[in-house]
Amino acid sequence: MLKDFKAFVMKGNVLDLAVAVIIGAAFGAIVTSMVNDIIMPPIGMLLSGIDFKELFLTLNGQHYASLAAAKAAAAPVIAYGTFLNSVINFLIVAFVIFVVVRAASKLQKPAPPAAAVTKDCTFCFTAIPIPATRCPHCTSQLAG
Repeated sequence: MLKDFKAFVMKGNVLDLAVAVIIGAAFGAIVTSMVNDIIMPPIGMLLSGIDFKELFLTLNGQHYASLAAAKAAAAPVIAYGTFLNSVINFLIVAFVIFVVVRAASKLQKPAPPAAAVTKDCTFCFTAIPIPATRCPHCTSQLAG
């Protein structure tokens, strides 16, 4: 069983998938930092100094100075600012994946056309198998 497991793990697809997951996690951390530390602060500044991470609604009707204070008081909150950051993270990751897949598809050679398996009868133009010597539709004798 150990030998079968080793053979399974050493297959190329499993190793490729493992590398992709690790790189994807690292890329996700980079994108999250870019959104939280580079993109959202200027957007917040343009919108009167709003910190998107601090945008929330309390469901119990009380007012809290910050999201951390509301969570410390165990108040039920809808943290829509954090959600907006996550949506922007997703859009950036989706766009990068789109660009990478598009570039990779342009680099791939198109699949060669499949070999023909039929030919047209020269008399009735019906599709017939290439090795046929007589047309099954019009019964004409075909040249070799």
